Amino acid sequence: MNSSALSSDAANADRIALVTGGSTGIGAGICHSMLDAGYTVISLARRAADITHPNLHNIQVDLLDATATEQAAAEAARRFAISHVVHNAGVIWPALLPEVKQSDLQGLTQLHLGAAISLVQAALPGMQARQFGRIVLLSSRGALGLPTRTAYSATKAGMIGMARTWSLELAAHGITVNVVAPGPVQTDMFYEVVERGSAREQQLARSIPVGRLGRADDVARAVMFFSDPQNSFITGQTLFVCGGASVSSITI
Repeated sequence: MNSSALSSDAANADRIALVTGGSTGIGAGICHSMLDAGYTVISLARRAADITHPNLHNIQVDLLDATATEQAAAEAARRFAISHVVHNAGVIWPALLPEVKQSDLQGLTQLHLGAAISLVQAALPGMQARQFGRIVLLSSRGALGLPTRTAYSATKAGMIGMARTWSLELAAHGITVNVVAPGPVQTDMFYEVVERGSAREQQLARSIPVGRLGRADDVARAVMFFSDPQNSFITGQTLFVCGGASVSSITI
């Protein structure tokens, strides 16, 4: 092995990523990609990630519970020198405007925004002390607006504004904050809204400019790009991983 490979391995050994929703879908894809790259990964999710790897650690928590989330975040920061926070966990809860409940908005505000704040607050002192950190928030193409997405779109759009604010506050500490916004991706959450193998799924795939639905690995590669320690001149940005859906009209 050459010296550059050795230095790369050593650098990755110091990278410890906290990934929410790592037990399934996009989150599992992110965990796999980070583990393959030599990261230590802590998955925060309601269920333990179905991944067997010596560098994977599970903390089980319901991120809809603000108190439990704060406790889990404190535990993770106490046990690990967290260098990366990737907040991926999310749910849709679709409803047309007349059926939207205040509890929907409150729940998704906690999950998409409140949990992110708690996790980053816990990891931040260590990142500032080391003058290095990477924060990646998973928003959605839905932040631009979709029917039945009042609470979801509002909170996913809020993640973009929050990331832009944090990028300004944290840049001087060597901490970057960016957003990945996926379009329709083949996950269990997607298939809770669109029936697998249905005509609706096929029609949706045809409506996307690249002609297919996304995969978890499409999103994971974008997260890895923002997570790279060498990408220190990119912060406050949103990357739509959506097959062109963010510049076209789709109905999910």
